[in-house]
Amino acid sequence: MKTLLLLGLVLLSAPTQGKVYEKCELARTLKRMGMDGYHGISLANWMCLAKWESSYNTRAINYNAGDRSTDYGIFQINSRYWCNDGKTPRAVNACGISCNALLQDDITQAVACAKRVVRDPQGIRAWVAWRNHCQNQDLSQYTRGCGV
Repeated sequence: MKTLLLLGLVLLSAPTQGKVYEKCELARTLKRMGMDGYHGISLANWMCLAKWESSYNTRAINYNAGDRSTDYGIFQINSRYWCNDGKTPRAVNACGISCNALLQDDITQAVACAKRVVRDPQGIRAWVAWRNHCQNQDLSQYTRGCGV
């Protein structure tokens, strides 16, 4: 019994990698989910954003000490405004979802929330990584060779 209990504790505490998409796999997935041209944003912009925010990793998490919020998932969606993680002070949860939903291998909810974010007045500029690495850049490398 002790062995089973110990094994259970090890399995519960083992970190999970999540899905790390290959570039073209993610490009095809995002295109299929209606991201190419969504709110005037090209697929290459979404790909660049996901590359710089999470390296295409669905389980990426980054804590922001300044406002005590956390960024979640492939698009690094912030808990201050967009999702509920149960620990961010004064959270808004504009996407109406748990932040854990943004960490799933199935990125359907992450895509729906990202679409909600870009409908906000700030649009894609809400993502610092997009402003720093993608804005006004040649983004063709992010979809090159993917047939999308």
